[in-house]
Amino acid sequence: MQISSPAFRDGESIPPRYTCDAEDISPALLWSDIPAGTRSLALIVDDPDAPDPAAPKMTWVHWVLFNLPPDSSGLPEAVPSSALPPGTVEGINDWKRTGYGGPCPPIGRHRYYFKLYALDSILPANRPLTKPQLLELMQGHLLDEAVLMGTYQRP
Repeated sequence: MQISSPAFRDGESIPPRYTCDAEDISPALLWSDIPAGTRSLALIVDDPDAPDPAAPKMTWVHWVLFNLPPDSSGLPEAVPSSALPPGTVEGINDWKRTGYGGPCPPIGRHRYYFKLYALDSILPANRPLTKPQLLELMQGHLLDEAVLMGTYQRP
């Protein structure tokens, strides 16, 4: 399974338009090679370097999506809630809201992980979940995962 973005390559800097310093829109994402038996996909975007990469204290969650259909091939840039694939449920990020929140590091260059999970079930929740709640529901259902990592440091 693979995940990529036309906006940046794995390990490279995320363009400012996808951050709090500009438009703060979600980048386009593409995925492929979803394993046979996948019934849903989940996406978690987080930053393990918060608040300071030199002394990280927490992982900041930027975006949580689950129950994405397995036949989807990605998400368009700046995808609004209303345009998410049918059945997709938005989770709650660390700003205590649903939707995408772009990189906005207070200090230093942070890493942002776009993690795609293939699951052998459709998760029973039809309400927003936090990342820990989602990870708990995913236990025992993971078929594969793919990761895209981008970095960002504020000007």
